[in-house]
Amino acid sequence: MSAPESTLPYPPIHKDKKFIVLSDWDGTITTRDSNDYMTDHLGYGCEKRRKGNLDILTGRTTFRESFREMLESVSTAGHTFEECKEVLRENIKLDPGFKDFYAWCKGNDVPVIIVSSGMAPLIRAVLSNLIGEESANEIEIISNDVTIHPDGKWEIKYRHPSSGFGHDKSQAILPYRALPNPPTLFFFGDGVSDISAARHADLLFVKVTSSGDNDLSSYCTREGITHVLFEDFSRALPVVKSVVAGDKTVAEVLDR
Repeated sequence: MSAPESTLPYPPIHKDKKFIVLSDWDGTITTRDSNDYMTDHLGYGCEKRRKGNLDILTGRTTFRESFREMLESVSTAGHTFEECKEVLRENIKLDPGFKDFYAWCKGNDVPVIIVSSGMAPLIRAVLSNLIGEESANEIEIISNDVTIHPDGKWEIKYRHPSSGFGHDKSQAILPYRALPNPPTLFFFGDGVSDISAARHADLLFVKVTSSGDNDLSSYCTREGITHVLFEDFSRALPVVKSVVAGDKTVAEVLDR
């Protein structure tokens, strides 16, 4: 299958690294999903959103279409993009272990890349608010974007509009797989937007969500994709450390 055409650029890949961390943003690095928060509080609400997620899992609709409808419900309700930024800055919190996790990765030459189905301007706004602008600017973000119209309405600009995922996250991983000496790839995720990446990491971490809606875990269990559950990044860090140090192999971690 050919790769979907990308409407947005990719950062250069890290050809000389032995380990790479790629992570979903919403509900993984943050304690709650910002797009879900907007939809539940400013858009068509939680019940319809959850139905959309379940329809994605059962194949009744695509993530691209369901996610577009979610965000349209916020925009058509009259909420500007700048208003959404402010609401998210006030309400979205950081995973309690992420700062230490990121500091360890930075100190041990392990790049951390955010791979998100969200929109880059919202991610940047919230990330800089949570960890400071300097650290936020160091972290690469591969995501979708936004189109803001003259009348104030806005809509998501998909990275891969021809893909049912809107953003096929596997395309951030597969170039590393093609390297002559590919690095060990850690991927962190929590939900339906991470399905496209789930099969392609060496070690997949799936976050246990406080809401109990473990859509990615349900998908991986159904599809036989081995993964490690984690509650926050402080629980994941010792596992990553053990693999980077060579104390454990990925296979040993997954067999535990």
